[in-house]
Amino acid sequence: MKNNMICDLETGICGEVGEDNDMVMIDLNKPQKTIDLYYVTDPICSHCWALEPVLRRFEEQYGHYIKFHTVMGGLLESWNGFADKANGINNPADVAEHWREVGEHSRMPIDGSLWLDNPIQSSYPPSRVFKVIQQRDEKLAQEFLRRAREAVFVFNQNIGDDEVLIDIVNQLGLDGSSIVKEAASSIGKQLLDQDFALARSLGVRGFPTIIMANDENKGVKIVGARPLDYYLKGLQQTISAEEIKPNPLPSLSDLLEKEALLFSKEIEVMYDLSQDEVNSFIQKELSTTQYQLKEALGEYYIEKN
Repeated sequence: MKNNMICDLETGICGEVGEDNDMVMIDLNKPQKTIDLYYVTDPICSHCWALEPVLRRFEEQYGHYIKFHTVMGGLLESWNGFADKANGINNPADVAEHWREVGEHSRMPIDGSLWLDNPIQSSYPPSRVFKVIQQRDEKLAQEFLRRAREAVFVFNQNIGDDEVLIDIVNQLGLDGSSIVKEAASSIGKQLLDQDFALARSLGVRGFPTIIMANDENKGVKIVGARPLDYYLKGLQQTISAEEIKPNPLPSLSDLLEKEALLFSKEIEVMYDLSQDEVNSFIQKELSTTQYQLKEALGEYYIEKN
């Protein structure tokens, strides 16, 4: 029998000698627990737009606990037979007032006048474009969704129109014409139907809905745009951790580089600022060559140069 209890004078080891290096890196921490987060949404969901400041901060600080899944829910297939009685919406013109109220309440700017003169007929076309891009690149898909929302909510563009969608996709460095064409094909429909099936299996009936589930398929469902502490509490309950540790907040410079456009409300939520503190914070954190300060619908925003 081999005797492993040998003390070697050269290596300074009592026991089995087998390491090639005098010093090796190890990690005795327990594997990091992660959960699945399903964000069921729609490109024209106004409350999803209102949620963006909170959701961004949640992802920035707690994304290391989360495997994020964005699921298209299908808010508006067509106006034939559509009615949202809870919000008093029976035709496109009714949406304009609802969007205006959401924009004023959330301070994420919303124009909404397109519902009066150029109404969106369906949210399925931008949803299918999202799914087609998602098959290629998850990061670009998220960027498309953000740019599509900026286009429709703030800049009053009809993202149900092919030409608008092509332009947005082109700005991502992709071939807008081919992707919009693929999205309109049976492939795009199949991808979107898969998301609809997933949303149904999760029991989702309204947007935004966030579902956090652990490896035992237990967790929480949070419906509607809620404050940050709702999602923190949900994460803690789902992951069953005594303490969840946030990542440091990104610098404003890094955040703007990543996002390209940030509204005042988003900066306020990310950095715990009041509205009247934002301008001085921007001047302190950024050089004048990094950004342009602009205004939309009474709200300031910064855009990367």
